[in-house]
Amino acid sequence: MFKKLSNGCVQLVNRFLPDPFIFCIILTVIVFFASLPATGASVIQTVNAWGSGIWDLLEFSMQMALVLVLGSALANAPIVKRIVQSIASIAKTPIQGILVVTGVSVIACWLNWGFGLIIGAILAKEIARQVKGIDYRLLIASAYTGFVVWHAGISGSIPLALATPGEKALLKATGGVVSQAISTSQTIFSPYNLIICAIVLIGLPLINAKMHPAPEDAFVVDPALLKDEQVAVKKAETPAEKLESNPLGSIIIAVAGLIYLGYYFWNSGLNLTLNIVNCIFLVLGLLAHKTPINYVRAITDAAKGTAGIILQFPFYAGIMALMRFNPEGGSSLASVISNFFVSISNHVTFPLFTFLSAGIVNFFVPSGGGQWAVQGPIMMPAGLALNVSPAVTGMAIAWGDAWTNLIQPFWALPALGIAGLSARDIMGYCIIGLVFTGIVVCVGFLVVGLMTMGAVPV
Repeated sequence: MFKKLSNGCVQLVNRFLPDPFIFCIILTVIVFFASLPATGASVIQTVNAWGSGIWDLLEFSMQMALVLVLGSALANAPIVKRIVQSIASIAKTPIQGILVVTGVSVIACWLNWGFGLIIGAILAKEIARQVKGIDYRLLIASAYTGFVVWHAGISGSIPLALATPGEKALLKATGGVVSQAISTSQTIFSPYNLIICAIVLIGLPLINAKMHPAPEDAFVVDPALLKDEQVAVKKAETPAEKLESNPLGSIIIAVAGLIYLGYYFWNSGLNLTLNIVNCIFLVLGLLAHKTPINYVRAITDAAKGTAGIILQFPFYAGIMALMRFNPEGGSSLASVISNFFVSISNHVTFPLFTFLSAGIVNFFVPSGGGQWAVQGPIMMPAGLALNVSPAVTGMAIAWGDAWTNLIQPFWALPALGIAGLSARDIMGYCIIGLVFTGIVVCVGFLVVGLMTMGAVPV
């Protein structure tokens, strides 16, 4: 029964899900026409809002491209390959392969979302090389489903924003209801959040493993096709070639990078921003590849998978701009969605409905920072009015932001670039993960609402 359901989802997605770029265009059209009655703006005003916003994610696009390129280059270094191969060797059967890649991905994404996205896809690719008969599409989908916990982990942008001192910034982001930083002990490390994460860590690998098709139906890739291209390297003869092959250049930059990272962590603690993650990947990549020219070759090869990011991210920036567009005297489309869920909420159901509304908004605003900017000023005051802890409201938004990433190709692009697959290859399996995690989180926040009604601290 379960395999029939998953096979049905896979067939449905394969039949109807277009290329991620076409999907992005469809979302743009939907949000454009939905924003007209919601905002009361004219067509010209709405087009102008879209056009003005499409370049808002240029910095983020470059950061994400570097996550893919630097992470892939590091993973392709011989020493890292041996480590990944050792982890992959734990799996001896297709079921074990799915369990290992899902579990590692969940843990890695909880620690840091950028690292988790890359390491999960790389490990999946290595397991596909080693384990015979494993379904490659499900394997990559399993690696991606671990991403669902990222915003509940230690790199979650919303709980970290709430934990960052700064009265002015906090008041602006929360609609004027939070002025003092909220410790991560009340958000990331709160008992209810850790319990939800633990259930996902245990349950999601089992759900993914249960979906593995029968041997005759498995989508198996020839391991030879997954081997990285070997570049023939000739002996350095000219002064220029000897300079390129001298490890001293890599060592100088790597040492400077290590000094910077040490100084940063000494002053800022374990705050893994996207730039810091990329800096770590850069330093380790230089050291792992030993010589500058080896690193150049690795980066050149890794850059081939960035096309989807370069093309699509500006369009998602335009969608985000339409969702946030708030002409004078009007309301944004995101606020209309959020306010609807507020209107049907009470003290018990507010965390649950906040999660669901965030999941809907995230489908069109697939960025943690963008989601917080859109929903924080709306949901935080509403939660306080219903006597719901700001920490709980913040985590409900965070979980909603991460949840619908499972059926949003935006974040899957780096993993798909590494795997050499398209979104329709994995999204059918991700639907099942979406349903499972949705049930777990909904029950979790409903319990939180009931507990706070009884004045039990959470």
